[in-house]
Amino acid sequence: MPWRLITVIVIFAVFLAFITFNLENRCNINFGFTEFTDVPVFLTVFFSFALGLFCTLPFVIRALNKRKEPLAENIRKKEDVPPVNRKSKLFGGLKNDKS
Repeated sequence: MPWRLITVIVIFAVFLAFITFNLENRCNINFGFTEFTDVPVFLTVFFSFALGLFCTLPFVIRALNKRKEPLAENIRKKEDVPPVNRKSKLFGGLKNDKS
């Protein structure tokens, strides 16, 4: 069963319910130099959430880059890899070879 799809649908249903319950709720937002009046509450919540995601994005990218660096150092170069034994049964060697 596609659990990711079901999860996304449930999350959107919760968001939709939040928006419909707060359509009439309004607030004022003051930035010190300007003020927005009668802003719906759900817009305030969504913009705050989006700003939080945007602020954490550099930290997530930095953590991903740190995790990838040690993996790149462990990759063996082609000249470091020992040659494959052609006579090995594991690699489909010759069956009639008696050496």
